[in-house]
Amino acid sequence: MARPRKPLLSRERIIETAGALVDAEGLAAVSTRRLAAELGVSGPSLYNHFRTKDEILEAVADAVSARVDLSMFEEGDGRDWRTALYDWAVSYRAALADHPRLVPVLAVGPGRRPAGLRVADAVFGAMVRAGWPPAQATHIGALMRYFITGSALGSFARGFVDDATAYDPADYPHLGQAHLLAERQQRVDEGAFETGLRALLDGLALQYERSASAYDPASAPASAPASAPAPASPPAGTTLRPAPKRP
Repeated sequence: MARPRKPLLSRERIIETAGALVDAEGLAAVSTRRLAAELGVSGPSLYNHFRTKDEILEAVADAVSARVDLSMFEEGDGRDWRTALYDWAVSYRAALADHPRLVPVLAVGPGRRPAGLRVADAVFGAMVRAGWPPAQATHIGALMRYFITGSALGSFARGFVDDATAYDPADYPHLGQAHLLAERQQRVDEGAFETGLRALLDGLALQYERSASAYDPASAPASAPASAPAPASPPAGTTLRPAPKRP
């Protein structure tokens, strides 16, 4: 009887296996030796697809970025800039929440990762098309990344132990219910993200009324200022409506 053939080694298999290792054991678990053992191949065979461990982790991070919904920034979608940012932020955080141990890699920025750059390009381009000056569009992209990745780096609720005796009211008079936070982790953390996101967008809406209303997109440069670490200008046709004024 013929021996069953091993699945061919591919970039996709390496990325999938490395991602599973990160999810289960953390970034330190990934090495070429460990990956080769998990894949049932010799170590040198990995170098036909990736030169270093860092390249593998970058590819895993890019695979996560590729799962972020960007449809709200597409031409004809119809969402105003505020709603688009809200929906994108929710999708982005959901992707990160599925892979919290990979967040430190994603938090560094897109670098040369294609999917990560598409995310940055879509956000920047959509904000400029909606009427934000390029410099402020760059700041918005950075601000949103700080907030979203920061919220996914850890759990506030899990930072408290499930032990009422740990919070003596003589020392911590306002933490009498803190031991209940851990069991309510999802509700607490999602509520904090929702509260922060809406507050952030409320603040941006106020800035938009003050500055973007006097800004003429037709006179804007084709891309962000050279001094700003922003992606290139978006493809033609990307449009978003201004956000309606809130009562």
